[in-house]
Amino acid sequence: MSNRKAPTRNMNWGVIGNGQSAALISEKGSIDWCCLPAFDSPSVFAKLLDENIGGHFGLRLKGRKVSIEQQYLPQTNILRTVFDNGTDALEVLDFMPRYKTSYEYICPPDIVRYLRPLRGNPVIVCDYQPKLGYAKDVTQTIEHDDYLKSICAKPSYESVYLYSNLPLSGIANGKSIPIFGDAYLWLSYNEKIDQPCLELTRLQFERTKVYWMDWVDQTVAFARWNDTIERSMLVLKLLAYQNTGAVLAAITTSLPEDIGSVRNWDYRFCWLRDASMVVKIFTQLGHYRVASRYLNFLLDVIPYKDENVQIMYGIGRQKQLKEFELPWLSGYENSAPVRIGNAAYKQKQHDIYGFVLDTIYQRVADHPSSIDRPEGLWTMVRTMVRHVERQWRKPDAGIWEIRGEKKHFVFSKVLCWVAVDRAIRIAGLFSKQSYVEKWTPLREEIFKQVMSKGYNTDIEAFSQSYGDEYMDASNLLMEHYGMISANDPRYVNTVNRCYDELCKDGLMFRYRNTDDFGEPHTAFTVCTFWMIKSLHRIGRKELAADMFESVVRSCNHAGLLSEDMDFESRRLLGNFPQGYSHLALIDTAIALSE
Repeated sequence: MSNRKAPTRNMNWGVIGNGQSAALISEKGSIDWCCLPAFDSPSVFAKLLDENIGGHFGLRLKGRKVSIEQQYLPQTNILRTVFDNGTDALEVLDFMPRYKTSYEYICPPDIVRYLRPLRGNPVIVCDYQPKLGYAKDVTQTIEHDDYLKSICAKPSYESVYLYSNLPLSGIANGKSIPIFGDAYLWLSYNEKIDQPCLELTRLQFERTKVYWMDWVDQTVAFARWNDTIERSMLVLKLLAYQNTGAVLAAITTSLPEDIGSVRNWDYRFCWLRDASMVVKIFTQLGHYRVASRYLNFLLDVIPYKDENVQIMYGIGRQKQLKEFELPWLSGYENSAPVRIGNAAYKQKQHDIYGFVLDTIYQRVADHPSSIDRPEGLWTMVRTMVRHVERQWRKPDAGIWEIRGEKKHFVFSKVLCWVAVDRAIRIAGLFSKQSYVEKWTPLREEIFKQVMSKGYNTDIEAFSQSYGDEYMDASNLLMEHYGMISANDPRYVNTVNRCYDELCKDGLMFRYRNTDDFGEPHTAFTVCTFWMIKSLHRIGRKELAADMFESVVRSCNHAGLLSEDMDFESRRLLGNFPQGYSHLALIDTAIALSE
C-alpha cells in the first residue's frame, strides 16, 4: 500500500469559516460555495452545484503562465493562495473573522480577502458573480459610493455588500486592476456601520490568526500524526455553530456519493450521532467548552418527557426539516437532484441514544463540577433510557438511514446496550444507586439478545441484521464501545470477515447488499477508519498502519476529506468537508498512537 500512486481527486477546495458560516475556496482561488448569514441559509455562491449559474467569486492574476499554490497558514483556518506569473506575485489571505473579546465571541457573516503583493507589479481581474437565493432568480449588482450591493428579490429578498479599497467599477465589470499595495475585498451579509478599511482588515486578520493559533495551543498534542490531527480538529471546530452549540455534519448539500447517482443529501444539519461523536473527540483533546455548548443544545432540543427524540435537528434548533429539490440547478457534475432539507429527520434510528449518552458520560466523568445544568442533564438521561426501554425490541432504519423496510439492525441493538450501560455509569457518578439497580437487568437483556440473535453461526460473524448473512462495517464499533473484547473470537471473526468482504484497495464499503437506491459503488471514509482501528485492536497492526497512511495521503491538498471516495482513483466524493470522516481520522490516529 505504501507504493500507491498519488490519488486523483476533484474536490480541491479549502474551507474557511468562523462558527457562523463557512465557504469553500478552490485551489485556483475562487469562492465556489458560501451561504450567508448562516450555514443553512440560501447560497450566495453555489458554483459547485452548477458551473454555469451557481455563482462564484474568482480572482485572476494577469500573465501568460500563472502558477497557483494554496495552503493554510500554520495552526489556523486562514487559507493562503499565492499567484505567480514569474515576474509578478500576489498572495490572497482568505478568512472569516473570529476572535474573542472580554465578554463574547465575534464571528460576523463576513468573508475577508486580504491581498498582499509579493513581487513586481501584479495586475488582477476580479470575477465577482454572486447569485443569491440558490441562484433561482436574477441577482443584480449595483455600485454605490462605498460598496457594491447585490440584490435578489425572488423567492425572498436577499442582499450582500462588497467593500474594497480597489475600484468598485473595476471589480463589478471584471476590468484589470493594478495592485500597488495591500488591498482588501470584504464581503458582508450586513451593511457596515463602520466602513471597512485597510487598517481594520489587518486588525481582523491578526485577531483571527491569534484566535486560531491560541485555540490549537490548547489542544492535546501527539507524537505521531500531530499535524494531521491538528488540521482535522480545525475542520471540526468550523462545524460547531456558535449561536446554539449544534455541530453540523458538513457545510454542503447534494454533493453525490457517486457521480451521476441520486444519493445526494443536505448535510447542513445536526445529526445527534455525528455531533455526539465529534464532541466526544473535542472532550478527549481538552476542548470542554465545545462539549458544554453542545450539551446545552441537546437540553434545548430534546424533550424531557414523552415526545420522540429525533435523529437530527436544524442548527437553529428547528425540528421540521422538510426536504425538497432545486430543479434549476444541474448538480455537482450534473449529478441531480439538488436537495434542500432532509426527510431523514422523520426516521427512527435507535442507535442515537447510545451515541448521546456515551458523550454525556464522557463529559460528566471528565469534569463533573463544570456541568452547567446537571439536573436537566440527569432528566435527559432518564428520558433516553425510557425511550430505549420502549423502542429497543422494535425494528428501525439503522445507522445508514435505510428509507425502505425497517429491520432489526444489530448495530442499533448494540448502541441501545451502550445507552443503558452509559446511563448506569452516569447514575453511579451522580450517586443514584437505585437507578443502577433498576437499569442493570435491561442492559443484560439487550446483551444476551445481541449475542444470541446478532451473531450468525453460519458465517461466524455478527451480521447486518437478525437472520441475514450480510456484513456491515458498523458492527466493528462493538469493541470500540466496550460491548465485546478485542480478543473475543466472535469479534475477531467479524473484523476479519468484514475486511475480506467489504474492503477493496484499502478502502471500505459500508455494506455491499442492495439498498433503496441499488448497490453501493463507493467507499465510505469513516468505515475505513473503523476498520483500521479494529485491525489494530485485534493485533493486525502493520496492516492497520499501512491502511491509515494510505488514507491520509488521500486527503486533498489542504488536508481535507469528504464523506466518500472512489475505490480506484481515490477521488473524493460526497459532502465536504465531512465531520464524520475527520473525527474518525483523529480517533484512529489516537488509537494507533497508543
